[in-house]
Formats: sequence, structure tokens, C-alpha cells
Amino acid sequence: MKLSSEEKLRLKTSYGPWALITGASSGIGLELATRLAEAGLNVLLHGRRALALLRISQDLKERFAVQTDIVSADLATDDGVQELLQAARKKPIGLVIASAGFGTSGLFHQGNVADEVNMLRVNCEALMVLVHYFGNQFTRQNRGGIILLSSMVGFQGVPYAAHYAATKAYVQSLGEALAVELKPYGVDVLTAAPGPVSSGFEMRANLKMNMAMRPDQIAIPILKALGRQSTILPGFLTKFLVGSLRTVPRWAKVLIMQKVMGGMTAHQRIIEIV
Repeated sequence: MKLSSEEKLRLKTSYGPWALITGASSGIGLELATRLAEAGLNVLLHGRRALALLRISQDLKERFAVQTDIVSADLATDDGVQELLQAARKKPIGLVIASAGFGTSGLFHQGNVADEVNMLRVNCEALMVLVHYFGNQFTRQNRGGIILLSSMVGFQGVPYAAHYAATKAYVQSLGEALAVELKPYGVDVLTAAPGPVSSGFEMRANLKMNMAMRPDQIAIPILKALGRQSTILPGFLTKFLVGSLRTVPRWAKVLIMQKVMGGMTAHQRIIEIV
């Protein structure tokens, strides 16, 4: 799947000249950054692994003749968030993609509370600070775009991924509301809620993720939906699963997700970087 010339021009005209992508060193973030660079947007790449970011930055610069810059920072810390904002202030950012995040799986009470606190900071607090800052910036310039990465698990409680699903519910709810609040100011907000995405994580965690999508299968649908929808469920599997559960009582959804997640994790404690 590729972006058409018309879509590339729309993205560059509406949301250029620079895009900030958090979590850009792998997975969905990397794929979105690549497609934006292909569309002619300059990209500010965030991640924690400086060497990986340098390699990606150089590759995108050479392949697509765009400007690139990197910020290596840990968004679980206040210093990391401020370092990212300081770098972003130096660029005429027109699009922000909050892709950085991670998830824990297993029985919540058996987990490491430090991991849970860091996940809350990355998935929710850092995202909120970034969106608040750029919401102000974009409303003043009467243009801009914001893409938030939620998940199909954010629509109900999910046993064995209880806290991760809760953080994604926060992202989903925030994104839906901001799409309404910021629309009068010419700012487009899209919340993308994909299903299972293969990123190499499942092999390391010894998971079985049947019918998992690849990042390249969902990046372009997400970019095409920006400015046209407020929420997207990228991929047939995501649409099917969420649609099938739409009329099911919430308590029953939780039990269904218990079986789904329980089979994937075997109740092991794992960490997923998304």
C-alpha cells in the first residue's frame, strides 16, 4: 500500500513543514515517520536509542531528500519530556504523532509497580503534556494535526493487560474529545486504535499473535484518515473484532478479552514496546 501523489501533497500542505514522531525508532512510529518523509515532510524523530535514531535519520535524509533531526529522551521522566519540547520549539512543527509507549501483561498485582508507574508516565502523562503544548501552538496558528495511538484494548477492561488497557482508554477518550474541541481552530485530531501489530516483540515474549498486522499495513490508512475521521480502526481484523463486540454488554466484553489475552500471555509478565 502506498500514498498517492495527491495524498502526499495534502499531508505536506496541511501539516508541514515538520512532523514530530515519538517512538520513531521501531514499529508503527518508524513506519509513520518513513511515510511522512516520503511525502516530503521534514521529520523530528524521538526515541530512546540514539544510535538507532541516527541510522534512521540518515536513511530518511538520503532516500527522500528531507531534513531530519533526532531527540533521544526517556519520556518516563520530566527531564526527558522537557528535552523533547525544547528540541521541538526550534522547528516549525505542523504535525505531532504520539506513538511512544509500552505495555505490561500478566496479573496486575504480581507486576513491578515501578514498571506500571513508568508506563502511566509514558502512555498518559507525557502524551498529555505534548498534546497540551502543541494544542496551544496549533490553535494560535490555526492549523495542525495530532495523531494519538490508542488500541483496540482501550474500549473495555482487559484482564492480564489491565493497566495497559486502562492507559489506552485514557488516550482514546482524550483524543475523541480533543477532536471536537480543536476542530474550530483548524486543528485535526485523529486517534488510531489498531489491533495486534507484529513488531518482533511477540517472538521475544514467546507470544502467539495470530493474524497480527505489519506496521506498513496500518500506517497509510492512519495518515489517509487524518483530517477526515476522529477515530480509525486500521485493518480488517481490528474492525471485525471491535465491530463484533459493539452490541455485547461491557461485562461480557471484559470476559471475552480475558480469554483472548490469557491465551496470548499464558499469564506471564512481559513488556511490550509500541
